[in-house]
Amino acid sequence: MTTGVRRRMGVEERRQQLIGVALELFSNRSPDDVSIDEIAAAAGISRPLVYHYFPGKLRLYEAALRRAADELADRFREPHEGPLGARLLRVMGRFFAFVDDHGPGFSALMRGGPAVGSSRTNAMIDEVRQAAYEQIVSHLGIAAPPARLELVVRSWVSLAESTALIWLDGRRIPRAELELQLVHDFAALAAVSAAYDAEMAGILVRILADEPSDGPFGELVGRLAGLVPGPPAGG
Repeated sequence: MTTGVRRRMGVEERRQQLIGVALELFSNRSPDDVSIDEIAAAAGISRPLVYHYFPGKLRLYEAALRRAADELADRFREPHEGPLGARLLRVMGRFFAFVDDHGPGFSALMRGGPAVGSSRTNAMIDEVRQAAYEQIVSHLGIAAPPARLELVVRSWVSLAESTALIWLDGRRIPRAELELQLVHDFAALAAVSAAYDAEMAGILVRILADEPSDGPFGELVGRLAGLVPGPPAGG
């Protein structure tokens, strides 16, 4: 028979509980709309006790963003096995799953939320972008990326971020289509850069050499070929 006595949490355990509760609330509503009273009620503690662990809502918000940023950066980790197109598609699937599950929290993380302009928040955002960049470059097997490749990868990471933020406003395009389109966007950015630079051309050729015709990159080639008009009849 249970006694109904609640187990006393240690300091760090309680802090982690509050961060988890706040992140869950921020995932469903804008952090600006979530009060300390709501966080306290969801955690089953008093408002003063929340302030005992965090000096204010901003500090709790930043701690929740820290956890979200770490989780989001992990979504870009992928085993270095198989064609690059398939790897990127799996990465985009995990990335958009996070965005879908944590819409308001994701928007707050990327736009600054209540902590807009905060050096801590800006640093977290930069860490997520840098982690994504480093993960993608690692899949290309290039220790010192040339300037044009860095531009391609960073531009693509920024495109994925902005696409996700726009998609959250109504979710008017099927998620799976956007995930595939972003993989195609990576190939397109690389192809345009390759048209201007021999080193990038070599990198692109190496990437495409391992791509199956029925993979994401092969599908893009097929879609583009369908847009090219054939020779005029009788020509």
